[in-house]
Amino acid sequence: MLIFLVLLFVFQVRQTEVAVVTTFGKPTRDATPGAHFRWPWPFQKVYKFDQRVHDYESKFEQVLTADGYSLLVQVYVGWNIDDPKLFFPAFGDSMRRAEESLEGTVRNVYSGVVGEHPFSHFISVDRQQLKFAEIEQEMLTRITADLQKHSYGITAKFLGIKKLGLPESVTKLVFERMQSERQVLVSQIESEGEREASEIRTTANAESAKMLVDADAAATRIQTEGTRASLKAFEVFAQDPALATFLLKLKTLEAFLREKSTLILDQSTPPLELLVPPAQPTNK
Repeated sequence: MLIFLVLLFVFQVRQTEVAVVTTFGKPTRDATPGAHFRWPWPFQKVYKFDQRVHDYESKFEQVLTADGYSLLVQVYVGWNIDDPKLFFPAFGDSMRRAEESLEGTVRNVYSGVVGEHPFSHFISVDRQQLKFAEIEQEMLTRITADLQKHSYGITAKFLGIKKLGLPESVTKLVFERMQSERQVLVSQIESEGEREASEIRTTANAESAKMLVDADAAATRIQTEGTRASLKAFEVFAQDPALATFLLKLKTLEAFLREKSTLILDQSTPPLELLVPPAQPTNK
């Protein structure tokens, strides 16, 4: 008897649930996980709902971008019940009715958001033009605001674009546009490469001209120094030409005989005449 009375006046809410208590059919309070008191039916009745996140996926539907291209879009949404006192008047205890309302909200939101963005924010060869994260966040923000406005008692936890597609009628146009965009990038890269090559050639020409000027200056300086040194040598030679000539012949002969070599030359060829002993005077 005691157990029956407890079951009649007490109800239990699990950790994964949220509950609303109605008095004569009207929601009067919600109940968090744990044990709670209630008046027995027909005075009060308890409705329990799963508070875990539910997954919803939209249909793969066609929408228009801001620049008139058709896209096939499918999004997914994670949602849960955050206020059973608002959820119950809107949908009763029917989760199916809640998803039907969510479906309409999601469709209106992603159609509106897609319609405000150009095609390149979804599909482009340039990564900087892609705006997936921004578009998903914009959709989530709008859905959250719409759900709060209608007081559905549910909250969107996350949203993402699951699938993008192209209708067959626009596939060719899209490929042509992507090819055109790619060609523009190729032209930009070629232009940049040509500009850098021109700069390199200009720098190289300037450096080579400078090196030639420096080389000419160095050659002129060396030639001047050589001329100055030769003039000094001529001054020394002028003091005793015979001795100077003799010394030059000795140096040349030393160069000839530095390596082991065999030379067949006329003994009168300078400076080989130095190897010929002088003739002995004859006695009469």
